[in-house]
Amino acid sequence: MRRLNRKKTLNLVKELDAFPKVPESYVETSTSGGTVSLIAFTAMALLTIMEFMVYRDTWMKYEYEVDKDFTSKLRINIDITVAMKCQYVGADVLDLAETMVASADGLVYEPVIFDLTPQQREWQRMLQLIQSRLQEEHSLQDVIFKSAFKSASTALPPREDNSLLPPDACRIHGHLYVNKVAGNFHITVGKAIPHPRGHAHLAALVSHDSYNFSHRIDHLSFGELIPGIINPLDGTEKIASDHNQMFQYFITVVPTKLHTYKISAETHQFSVTERERVINHAAGSHGVSGIFMKYDISSLMVTVTEEHMPFWQFVIRLCGIIGGIFSTTGILHGIGRFIVEIICCRFKLGSHKPVLLPDGHINNHLPLITDNSMH
Repeated sequence: MRRLNRKKTLNLVKELDAFPKVPESYVETSTSGGTVSLIAFTAMALLTIMEFMVYRDTWMKYEYEVDKDFTSKLRINIDITVAMKCQYVGADVLDLAETMVASADGLVYEPVIFDLTPQQREWQRMLQLIQSRLQEEHSLQDVIFKSAFKSASTALPPREDNSLLPPDACRIHGHLYVNKVAGNFHITVGKAIPHPRGHAHLAALVSHDSYNFSHRIDHLSFGELIPGIINPLDGTEKIASDHNQMFQYFITVVPTKLHTYKISAETHQFSVTERERVINHAAGSHGVSGIFMKYDISSLMVTVTEEHMPFWQFVIRLCGIIGGIFSTTGILHGIGRFIVEIICCRFKLGSHKPVLLPDGHINNHLPLITDNSMH
């Protein structure tokens, strides 16, 4: 009884077979079918390789939400060289919310030579080229995010020559912490001094002829310092055409969480608008000579996540490619054979001309082939 039930079960399973097997003696091969099969296998191989390259690649996913963290401090990373001696300039931050000067003790004033060496000038030219490409192709920013902590350092290389020239500029570098509200970081003439109504710079002791706010921004970023990330103002150089000149940078800072397979960090991206003008009170152009960076914090936070195609999705896409090519090539091959057979049949019918009988009738029938006629 068990054997009988097993046979019935097997017969039932066989009847449900959706892939019936055809004996090889009934299978007819052809040259056209082999050619189509070769083309199909080649297309499958090429598309499989391309699909595998897509599977290996990753992409950046951007998500936006309201930034609810306004209690933490914002870090500003600065590396700016001004073409004036260090005793003549001062840098500080004015917090617009509390109308007070934030402490700038984390900044270092280092006397340097303003002109770059050939190696440093080549570095700056390459950085400016990258900046121009980033403005044209925004997708390159994803490549920079992926290569963070892995790419070469973006810092200005040190001088390789031992120049005996006296320092004529001041490199202001370091970092400072400010509240996450709009503010104004500025570099102007004279050191900052306390003032009951805000702040002031002691500029009376500095000669007007020594004013020169030509500057180079080697690095400016907000948030955690991430090597390999190129910021919009990195490599910027401005040459002043007048002693009384104001350079303004209007910056919008966007809090950003970066999650890749290499790093996970909280940093800030920013966009910037530049403006420069000569201070001339007689012509109605008022202001103070110097470098002013007015920043504002965006209320939106961006989360950038590196994503990868799941393996199950790769398998499904691969099955779709193979099955689709098989079905498409089979249909095209069948249509081609059908067209060829129609053309060949018309050609064969056209090769038989009608025969004129003795009684004047036309014989349109094909001659009958018999065994006697073949001898």
